[in-house]
Amino acid sequence: MVEIPTSGKIRIDAWLWAVRVYKTRSEATTACRAGHVRLNGVSVKAAQTIVPGDRVRVRKNRFDRELEVVGLIPKRVSAALAVKCYIDHTPPRERVMVPQVPVRERGAGRPTKKDRREMDRLRTSWQVPEEPLELPDATHSDI
Repeated sequence: MVEIPTSGKIRIDAWLWAVRVYKTRSEATTACRAGHVRLNGVSVKAAQTIVPGDRVRVRKNRFDRELEVVGLIPKRVSAALAVKCYIDHTPPRERVMVPQVPVRERGAGRPTKKDRREMDRLRTSWQVPEEPLELPDATHSDI
């Protein structure tokens, strides 16, 4: 069994790669440069060292993950061991409701008027009505 070191220091980009947050180390470095990685609330460079107890916030795919460093590993390990190196404090994601498309049996013929109204009601029930666009009044121009 591999023992996870809990003392010392390691670069944040190497740690993010080792615990499988990013697929490549260069991807982790690019995320640090772009400001998508924060250490204890502060945006950091890829060479910043971390110690156990630090809080790392990672923005990936338009979603933030909040991780607390528990173990420091310099090399990439299996997913089962990588999970033991951090505590995930990420809040649960909001579930997005995707409407189901009405399906008719093949060969059932044209939908009746009642069927069409039900399908229209289903299609529009999940959509937010668009607000009318207000245009500036063209009668009073300051020329």
